[in-house]
Amino acid sequence: MPVPRRFDRRPPERDTTRINERIRVPEVRLIDDEGNQIGVLKTAEALAFAQERDLDLVEVAPEARPPVCRVLDYSKYKYEQAQKLKQARKHQQQITIREIKFRPKIAQHDYDTKKNHVERFLRNKDKVKVTIMFRGREVTHPERGTAILDRLADELSELGVVEQRPMQEGRNMTMMMAPSKAVLAGRVEVAESADGEVRQTAHVGDVASAAIESPAASSGNGAAAAAEPDGQPPAASEPPAEASEPPAEKA
Repeated sequence: MPVPRRFDRRPPERDTTRINERIRVPEVRLIDDEGNQIGVLKTAEALAFAQERDLDLVEVAPEARPPVCRVLDYSKYKYEQAQKLKQARKHQQQITIREIKFRPKIAQHDYDTKKNHVERFLRNKDKVKVTIMFRGREVTHPERGTAILDRLADELSELGVVEQRPMQEGRNMTMMMAPSKAVLAGRVEVAESADGEVRQTAHVGDVASAAIESPAASSGNGAAAAAEPDGQPPAASEPPAEASEPPAEKA
């Protein structure tokens, strides 16, 4: 049995523009169909002026004293206004905010999956709200959430910019990312591997711990690189020289 529709008690939308006989003020300031100022006339005289030209008398400035009325074809005027509004809506850019949630002890595989979702949202020119959810005593270690968010922002720096830095509210830490100018201009290409899958970094273990420990590892690699000449492989160690004479035998 079909469900009957609920009766809508709201009154139908009505055009509030006053035209012709709906203009009840004693006198108006009249503008003809060519845009020329006619002056202040009695409302009846202004209505007769419009009817002689088979046009409508339309109140365009009701707040003025006296109100300003114009002689025009009201049906054509409404159509032109609707077309202008339609074009204005077409050029408006609708912003969609997506949300993706992380945990402070997220594993690398889950991190890569969620990062791909964030990347897809940014490529679709959507804003992304990234949330770190803390549970129990995890809230006493906000640096783990900050490390994950900073790493995510660094790895997606070509696709998005950080609109709102990581901010903790209760048991949640949030960061807002927006598409970069290159994405909005369509200048960013998808980096894919030979088999058609998006490249992912291969890390094992806790993402937050790896992100926190990464500065120390990077500084050690930088010191080793500085000790060697740029662009040259490290010199191979030479094998020890062989003895020219065999050792003397014991008597």
